[in-house]
Amino acid sequence: MPAGSLFLRVVAVGVTLALTAVGAFADNWTRFRGSNGTGISTDKNIPVKFNANNVLWKIPVGDGNASPIIWGNRLFLHATTVDGAERSLTCYDVANGKQLWKKTLKGKKVKIRQDSSMASSTPTTDGEAVYVSYWNGKDIIVTAYDFTGKELWHRNLGAFISQHGPGASPVLYKDKLILANDMDSHFDIKTSKKPVTRPSVLFALNKKTGQTAWEKPREAYRACYSAPFFLTGKAGKPEMIVTSTTAITSYDPDTGTPNWNWKWTFSEMPLRTVASSIYVNGVILACSGDGRGDRSMVAVATNGFGKDARPDLLWGNQKEFPYVTCPLALGGHIYIVNDSGFAGCFEPKTGKKNWFERLPGARFYASPVLIDGKIYAASEQGDVYVTATNPKEYQLLAKNALDERIRATPAVADGRLYIRGQFNLYCIGK
Repeated sequence: MPAGSLFLRVVAVGVTLALTAVGAFADNWTRFRGSNGTGISTDKNIPVKFNANNVLWKIPVGDGNASPIIWGNRLFLHATTVDGAERSLTCYDVANGKQLWKKTLKGKKVKIRQDSSMASSTPTTDGEAVYVSYWNGKDIIVTAYDFTGKELWHRNLGAFISQHGPGASPVLYKDKLILANDMDSHFDIKTSKKPVTRPSVLFALNKKTGQTAWEKPREAYRACYSAPFFLTGKAGKPEMIVTSTTAITSYDPDTGTPNWNWKWTFSEMPLRTVASSIYVNGVILACSGDGRGDRSMVAVATNGFGKDARPDLLWGNQKEFPYVTCPLALGGHIYIVNDSGFAGCFEPKTGKKNWFERLPGARFYASPVLIDGKIYAASEQGDVYVTATNPKEYQLLAKNALDERIRATPAVADGRLYIRGQFNLYCIGK
């Protein structure tokens, strides 16, 4: 679910997207969707067209939907065995895919949706330690390791309740590790029986010790997996944006104090947020959906920052935007691929559709990434589509076949594209 030149900062109307805790560099991909969760890389040497000759290496990595993360010459990946008996975090050498170390946790196989995974949470790193949220089939176990594989600490955050299993990815902010742990509010969400104790809690743990820095209970309904991101206002005051099935909320990441809360309303049952939200030109764009096919996307203008913000709905879309995959923003435009295999470009202020094209035979669970102004979107069918960021028309630059199911979002670092297939990890470069 990327030490070198300074990573691109996305600038928008007096605000810059805050970088992750210790900074973000072109040679590192430190969390789900890279720096601040934008999905944007400034790498310029990734092949547009590739085949077996461009696969620098390919290694078996076990099952899972979690994305790889990279720091320097180390790649970290969360996986599970197919029988569910084991969860793991493995460290690889990016030069050749050689396994450097592997840490395991006993688990069990649980009946969840087939398109979900028992290893869906993407780790995060600050260059000194790597942090991962495991699910052993019952409880959420957050663990920190140093770069040699030594365990530094672990925390049991309790049982997770959802038909999908957990998949929220932790993020770093200064000395804190933050995890939005949103569960179903009831054991049976349709009949609202057997309420769950503390179903939604936003945790901030001390990254050195694992002890609680602060925690905030949140309103819950359906399990959600959207990863937080950070904004910094004109006065330099940071805020953290967290999206769930019930609201988009801004918090002070130092204290956990809420700044504002925009209540999400639905015509029928509240929908689930899987895709992480993005920010562009003063607007937060958030997507939601469910397995029945219902979709709801909202564009919320923040109208300021922190305590001074006055969030307001600009527009919504109940048809074309994705449920699982995250949008991208570039040059004041929004680019998407959705679950049904459509690619599109929209205007963030108005919702105007510039273009919307079907990619025949494709479905998408992996979120697209933007590399050097081009969009790389990996389909469930194993094809990687490369398209231009042209707001006027759809332009397909390449369709590259890897011939393996892909549900994990790719990672980019130091001129290489890393794609996790169902059982293998591919390193693609020139």
